[in-house]
Amino acid sequence: MSEPREIELKLKCEPSDLATLQAHPLLQEASEQRETDLTSIYFDTAEQRLREAGLELRIRQSGERFIQTLKAEGDGLFNRPEWEQEVSGPEPDLAALVDTPLRKVLRRKDQLQPLFTTIVRRRTYLVEQGSSRIEVALDSGQITAPSAGDRATTVCEVELELKEGSSDDVFVLADAVAALVPLHLGVRSKAERGYSLVSGDLDRVRKAEPVPLRVDMSAAEAFQSIAHACLRHMRLNEDILLKGRDVEALHQVRVAIRRLRSAFSLFGDLVEDGPGTRIKAELKRLTQPLGQARNLDVFLATTLPVERQRHPDEAGLLNLETQLEDHRTKAYEAVERLLRSPEWRTLLLDLVAWINSGPWLRADDRDGAGSPKQPAREFSARELDRRRRQVKKRGRHLDELGPEDRHKVRIAAKKLRYGVEFFARLYPNQKAMKRHAAFTKVISRLQDHLGALNDIATGHEVVRQVASEHAGASALFAAGMTVADLEARTHELLTAAAEAHKELVDTKPFWRFIAAAARALSSGQD
Repeated sequence: MSEPREIELKLKCEPSDLATLQAHPLLQEASEQRETDLTSIYFDTAEQRLREAGLELRIRQSGERFIQTLKAEGDGLFNRPEWEQEVSGPEPDLAALVDTPLRKVLRRKDQLQPLFTTIVRRRTYLVEQGSSRIEVALDSGQITAPSAGDRATTVCEVELELKEGSSDDVFVLADAVAALVPLHLGVRSKAERGYSLVSGDLDRVRKAEPVPLRVDMSAAEAFQSIAHACLRHMRLNEDILLKGRDVEALHQVRVAIRRLRSAFSLFGDLVEDGPGTRIKAELKRLTQPLGQARNLDVFLATTLPVERQRHPDEAGLLNLETQLEDHRTKAYEAVERLLRSPEWRTLLLDLVAWINSGPWLRADDRDGAGSPKQPAREFSARELDRRRRQVKKRGRHLDELGPEDRHKVRIAAKKLRYGVEFFARLYPNQKAMKRHAAFTKVISRLQDHLGALNDIATGHEVVRQVASEHAGASALFAAGMTVADLEARTHELLTAAAEAHKELVDTKPFWRFIAAAARALSSGQD
C-alpha cells in the first residue's frame, strides 16, 4: 500500500502581497473560500529524535477540532509522505501512528514534549486549474517557542496544495500567482523554522545537506531529489544574502548552483529536453555576477593578506586593495539586482516546474540504460565509473599540464566529487559507507589543490582587470608583484595535486562493493 502524500508548493512573500492576492479576481472567484485561525503545536523528544529522523509531528487546533499530522522526509521540496487524522485533544495520540515511521524512531522511554507553536490566520481558496483542484492558502502569523524567550519569527507565505488532479497544474497556477506579486520559492516548512528558532540559528549560513535518496528510487526520482536539494541549499543562503552582503552566504549560493549544474551534467541525456536546455543556459548566464563577486572575495580575503605579510612596507598594496574593494561593492550590487529581479524569480519557478513536470519525465521511448525509470543505483554506479575514468585519464602527468588542461581536470574532479556526495545514500551498506568516506576524503583533497590552482588563475584575471583601468602606478606595481608571488606557488600545488590524483586512482570505488556483493549473492543462490 502506498504512503499518503502531500504535494505542495510553498512561496514566500510580503504582507502587502497577501492583501493584493486576496483582492484579486483569481481568488475572489474561487469556488470555495474560507478564513480560519490555526494554532499548531509541534512535538519532539528532548533530544529531537524526530527531527534527526526527518519527521515532523504537530497537533493543529481549528475551532473545536484537533488534527494530528506526521510528515516525513520526501523529495526535498515538493512531495512528501503525510499521515493525518483527527484526535481527541491537544496531546499526541501515538496509537494512531502505529503504522507510520514514527514507530521505529521512538524508544519505549522517550517522552514527547511541545517545542514551539505556530499561530496563523489562514485564508484558503479552492481554485480550478486545468483538470485539477488546487487549494491556495494565504498564511500570516508567527512562530514562538518557550525556550526562545522574546524571539519569534513571522510567517508570510502562499501555499499551493494539490487536492485533485495533476501536479503540472500546480506550476501553471504558480506562474499565474507569481505574475501578480513578487514571490520567492519557499524551501523551509514552518516546523523547520520553528526548530531553527529554538536553536537560535534562523539566519545561519547553510552548507549542502545529504540528499534524501532511497535505494529503491528510479534515476528520475534521484535527479528530482538531488535538484531539489540544490535548490534548497541555494534558497536558504539566498535569503541571507538578500538581507545584506555576506561573503559566506554568497559562496554557498554559488556552490549550490554549481552543484545543480553538475547534476544536469551527471544525468546528461536522461534529463535532456528543450525547456531544460533553455533553463540551463539561462542559469549559467544569469549567475555570472556571483562568480565575479566570489573571485574578488577570495582575492581580498586570502591573496592580499598573504601579500601584506610578505611585503609589509609596500604602500601600493593598500591602493590595490582600495580599488578592488570598490570593484567588490559594485559586484555585490549586481548580485542584489539579480536576486531581486523578476527574471531570476521566474527562472527558479520555471526550474522547479521543469524538474517535476518537464518533458524529460515522459520519455517513454527510451529503455534500459537510457531510461529515466531505470534503478538509480544502477545508473549511479555506471556514471561514477565513467566520471572516475575521466578524472584518471585527464589527470595523467598532472604536474606537467598547462592551465587549460588543469582546468579540465578540475571540472571533471568537481563533478565526480558532487556525484559521490549526491549518491551516498544509495549505498547504505556499512562497508560501502566506510569506502565512501575514504573516497570522499581523497577526491576532496585533489579538488582542494586544483581549486587553489584555479584561485591563482582567477587572481590573474582580477589583476588584469585592475591593469586595464589605468590604475595608479603603485597599485599596478603591487598587482604585478602579487601575480609573481602567486605563480611561485604553482609548482608546489601541482606536485600536491599529482600526488592526490595518484592516491585517488589507487582508492577503491565504494559503489563497486554493492555490485560485487550482489553478484556474489546471486552466484551463491544459483
